[in-house]
Amino acid sequence: MKTKDIVLAGILTAFSIMIPLWFGGVLAVTIPPFSATIASHVPVMLAMAVNPLVAVVVGLGSALGFLLKGLPLVIVARAAMHPIFAFVGAQLVKRGVPFTGALAVTLPIHAGLEALVVLPFGFDMYSALVIVGIGTALHHAVDSAISLAVYRSLISAKVFPSVTRTA
Repeated sequence: MKTKDIVLAGILTAFSIMIPLWFGGVLAVTIPPFSATIASHVPVMLAMAVNPLVAVVVGLGSALGFLLKGLPLVIVARAAMHPIFAFVGAQLVKRGVPFTGALAVTLPIHAGLEALVVLPFGFDMYSALVIVGIGTALHHAVDSAISLAVYRSLISAKVFPSVTRTA
C-alpha cells in the first residue's frame, strides 16, 4: 500500500471515529426505533475511492466510534455493517465503476445489512425492514450526496486519487 493510502486511511478513520463522538447529538436524527448521525458514512464512502483495504479499515473505525460513544449495542451492530458495504463499493470502484455508481449499488446492500442485523435485537420485521431499512437507505442517500461534494473537492485539490470516475 502506498504511503498516501496509509495517510488517507488514518485521516478518514479519525473522522469516522470523531463524527459519532463529537457530532452524534448535533447531527442525530431519531425516528424510533431508527436513529442516524448525518455525515457518519462520509469517511467510509470516501474510503471506497482509495482501495478496499482502506474502506474496510475506515468502516471498522466507524463501528469503533459508535462503540466509544457508548450507544446501544444495536446501533454499534448496525455500524459494524459499514466495512461490508464499503468493501463492496471499493471493489466496484477498483473495477472501474464510477464513484456515483458504487454509491448507488451499495445503497440496498447497506440498507439490507442494517435491517437484518437488528432482528436479533428484538425488532419485528416491519421495524427492521421498513423503518431501519428505508431509514438507512435515506441516510445513505444523504451521505452519498455529501460524499460526492467532498470527493469532487478533494479531486480538484489533488488530495484524492483521480483514477476513479465520478459520473
